[in-house]
Amino acid sequence: MAADTAYIEGVGIWSDRLPGWNAARRILRAETAAPDEVCQRPSPDLLPPNERRRAPDTVAISLAVGSEACAHAQRDPSTLPSVFASTYGDLAVTDYMCKTLASTPELVSPTRFHNSVHNAAAGYWAIATGSMRPYTAISADRYSFGNGLLEALVQAKSNAESVVFVAYDIAAQGPLADVVSSAGRFGCALVLGDRPTENAQYVLHWQLREKEQEPHNGSSTNNASLVAGNAMAPALPMFEVIARAPGHVVCALGPKLSLVLDLAPVNEHAHRPAP
Repeated sequence: MAADTAYIEGVGIWSDRLPGWNAARRILRAETAAPDEVCQRPSPDLLPPNERRRAPDTVAISLAVGSEACAHAQRDPSTLPSVFASTYGDLAVTDYMCKTLASTPELVSPTRFHNSVHNAAAGYWAIATGSMRPYTAISADRYSFGNGLLEALVQAKSNAESVVFVAYDIAAQGPLADVVSSAGRFGCALVLGDRPTENAQYVLHWQLREKEQEPHNGSSTNNASLVAGNAMAPALPMFEVIARAPGHVVCALGPKLSLVLDLAPVNEHAHRPAP
């Protein structure tokens, strides 16, 4: 399949040991060490103070990284369609719902109930930004990051406009931890466009390929430990490549299909001879 081209306009990231993209970029380049202590949960400024305090981790993290990516891209988030990807959604709320329904179902919190749906973070994003643009919420088991990224790339290409892509997962709790595997908290975001605007920072060539080998994971042992055990950990190699660009990464889409990406800074790409 012939390669298509997209442009990365903005980047956002947060994990328990990656406190935002500016710090994460230096950490992923091995220019500085990651903090030893767990980072304070980001505060999503898009939400009013009362909502900010009540927001579950999934909402706080996804809104924070999405806002960071849009700020770096100098984009108004209300103008962009969005794609959200999560392997499991809010596992903490799901654990609460299961325990409460099993013991005292009449005491289920309406607020926690509406936070239990898989598109809760996407809904909060639309409300907080005042966006009337379409959003998509995706889950594809351990292939969630790759499929979410592909969806965002296809939307940017087919609609000829920029898209914000947000991916996140948190730790499993209670009996669910015996069924699903996820530890810690991790979220990341990209603003992706189909053309080289003045905000474009990286050029991205992408194509689908039948899976002939395991996805390339460029993460060093130290970097991989920053999101170790999180269900969205397959996203980290992409952001390491962005931090160290140029580079190559492969994201699994399923047992037999992969998304192959080659990335370079826009300025460097502009000076390369045409293929």
